[in-house]
Amino acid sequence: MSGQLMPCSPREIGALFLFEKLEPEQLGRLCAAGRVELFQPGPVYTEGEPATCFYVMVEGTVVLSRQVGGDDVEVTRTSQAGVYAGAMQAYLGDRVRQAYNNTMRVTEPTRFFVLPSDTFAEIMQDWFPMAVHLLEGLFFGAKNTQAAIGQRERLLALGSLSAGLTHELNNPAAAAVRATSTLRERVAKMRHKLAIIAGGPYSREQLAGLIEIQERTAERVAKASSLSPLETADREDTLTDWLEDRGIEHGWELAPTFVQAGLDVDWLEQVAAAVDEEILPNAVGWLNYTIETELLMNEIEDSTTRISNLVDAAKQYSQLDRAPYRVVDVHELLDSTLLMLSAKIGQDIRVVKEYDRTVPPVPAYPAELNQVWTNLIDNAVCAMKDGAGEGDGHGTLTVRTALDHEQLLVEFRDTGSGIAPEIKDRIFDPFFTTKPVGQGTGLGLDISWRIVVNKHHGTMRVESEPGDTRFQVLLPLTAETPEESETPVEAV
Repeated sequence: MSGQLMPCSPREIGALFLFEKLEPEQLGRLCAAGRVELFQPGPVYTEGEPATCFYVMVEGTVVLSRQVGGDDVEVTRTSQAGVYAGAMQAYLGDRVRQAYNNTMRVTEPTRFFVLPSDTFAEIMQDWFPMAVHLLEGLFFGAKNTQAAIGQRERLLALGSLSAGLTHELNNPAAAAVRATSTLRERVAKMRHKLAIIAGGPYSREQLAGLIEIQERTAERVAKASSLSPLETADREDTLTDWLEDRGIEHGWELAPTFVQAGLDVDWLEQVAAAVDEEILPNAVGWLNYTIETELLMNEIEDSTTRISNLVDAAKQYSQLDRAPYRVVDVHELLDSTLLMLSAKIGQDIRVVKEYDRTVPPVPAYPAELNQVWTNLIDNAVCAMKDGAGEGDGHGTLTVRTALDHEQLLVEFRDTGSGIAPEIKDRIFDPFFTTKPVGQGTGLGLDISWRIVVNKHHGTMRVESEPGDTRFQVLLPLTAETPEESETPVEAV
């Protein structure tokens, strides 16, 4: 937007604090290269447009705002003469994207000294070459440092996740190996028992009846229901007595297997009625091996399913085989992250999921949102394991999703000691950390903030008091493909 051209007075602009140390010749060059414009109330420039001018307010009132999650959020409002905004990084040239990273408007007739960005860059390099070199070093040095430490942060997180995933995979893999070894032993005993039965004086009808009972027993194992510890103990005692009354040896060893398979006295009575008395002990032994093999195969199936689920969770977490930007169900991302961090969370922290399954999918970078969830969950777990929560290393992590004013809310609540009020405003600052030296880089929340706010046009906020800390992420339900921005918000 262009304003009304006004006369440029070197004396007037020389009174502004930004130019007060300049020589008369320099002020004359500024007036010759730039211009003074009067803007009526309204916008001066808009966020995202190419940064073509550097603005210094001579008199009036200026307001700066940023687009956050589709809302225009006011950043600064001031009437101080000499404040500046616009193409403030023009001296960096094409090495950075030259765009306005805020929106400026005026609330009353306001005069600005306006300098074209290329002229501003030329004057800076002519008059302040050393300052330009220092500013370039500061800008790119800080950016490179953040990139390097951010990479280290990601590597540390990857190492922690790898260790946790290895631990999680080891348990079901070891269980499957043990079950396979035991299954081989039981199958060998079953073959031996089959040879005894086949060599006995049993009729074809008896053997057919025994096999039919075996099939029905295997079906019963698949449908076995869980019992309470007291019910299990009572049923084991009853079955043991039944087996001993019929002269079956080691009934106390067989009873727990039968109970686990869902068998009771009524079932064993059906078995006893279906076979002759002399065949009953061998029939019970044969059924015991059948049940054990079914239970072992169930254990192997559960273990391998667990391994498969972990691999799927790792793929979901890393998003290696997915498009970088797509519409996603955040619940899938949250579940995969919680599963990947289950070893880190441990047994002493209770995880509560309060998901609103009615919320729609959102457009996002899923792999980077997983990094946000990882950082927030890791911080919550550390806060509770520091011994300041519901007990030493105990606590509750609540993950909640909901709709909040046409945005998707993802909330992480922990029962840790909370965030001290004096540092609450600094927790999203780069390199700020409350962890001991060597245990944190101070970039986890900064990276999360950049991913949510800069890349997804969302919002991050925190509410905290002892025993109740809530990090909230708000994501727009619909959005154009967000652009990554590494340029910090400029302040007037």
